[in-house]
Amino acid sequence: WRSCGPFRITESAGVFLMEIAGRYRDRKVGILTGGLSAEREISRRSAAAVYGALERRGYEVELVEGDRSVAAGLSSSGVEVVFNALHGRYGEDGCVQGLLEVLRIPYTGSGVQASSLAMDKWLTKKVIESAGIPTPAADLLAAHDRPDRSYPMVLKPRSEGSSNGVGIAHGPEELPAVLAGARAFPGDVLAEDFIAGREVTVAVLEGKPLAAMEVIALGDEFHSWEVKYTAGREEFILPAPLGERYEEAMAVAAATHEAVQASVYSRVDLRIDEAGNPFVLECNTLPGLHELGWFPRMAAFAGIEFDDLIEGLLDRADLGVVETVREEGK
Repeated sequence: WRSCGPFRITESAGVFLMEIAGRYRDRKVGILTGGLSAEREISRRSAAAVYGALERRGYEVELVEGDRSVAAGLSSSGVEVVFNALHGRYGEDGCVQGLLEVLRIPYTGSGVQASSLAMDKWLTKKVIESAGIPTPAADLLAAHDRPDRSYPMVLKPRSEGSSNGVGIAHGPEELPAVLAGARAFPGDVLAEDFIAGREVTVAVLEGKPLAAMEVIALGDEFHSWEVKYTAGREEFILPAPLGERYEEAMAVAAATHEAVQASVYSRVDLRIDEAGNPFVLECNTLPGLHELGWFPRMAAFAGIEFDDLIEGLLDRADLGVVETVREEGK
């Protein structure tokens, strides 16, 4: 967990006010873009949106490639604070966060521990289960394991985002192809119970749930990569029509954010079963900030305009690891 200064958001009549101090307005801002994951294309879209917002606010900004030369790029560019717009492996899993801690460059988003935990869907599931938060039952499959769960089941890579490798097997005849799709990415695979119902996502900012939004995939049964990143392939209902269970979904998302020790902001994705019960699928510690991103849409609904959101997130950039020295004789 990282404490990011004396900032806060307040709520009045359902509208959230995000305090903005311009903490880094006189510093050069580096925006990490691209990266080394299968989500590099989406990262570039988020980075472009962030760049535009900060440029409109008068910041000196530079895009920095999040590839294997990122340390050299950060040093040569002279950036003094980083807005992390990377997604997926290396950028969202604690790797870049650890590098920035060593370089002593403040950065946006969660720290090393929360980033690493939340990117690992299996460990996230274990942590939130231990906190009493409902999540679909699942098994972890190593390289040659076969799933032993009832159909339909969801198969997904352990540590990927943006629905990469995710599929639903409705019966044994579909299992080989769906399992092969999940195994196309490195690491273990989760075989998870499919929760029939609706998909809802919740934006959480500084521990406060801003809004719950139902997301409906058009032309597919779930939010595949193609659905998420193609304009017109999704329908959004804000606020999610959950009736008296709305606040429960918001509370479950906030509890998940806290359980994984996320810092500043996250997006928690849920399935709502036919009885209205919420089940947590995952916690995204660097949700998309691009033109189709779900988090900015919910923030706007809660009264936080995009440029305010981006500057406010930059205000909260910080470091989380403190160097220690052992004094002799103690």
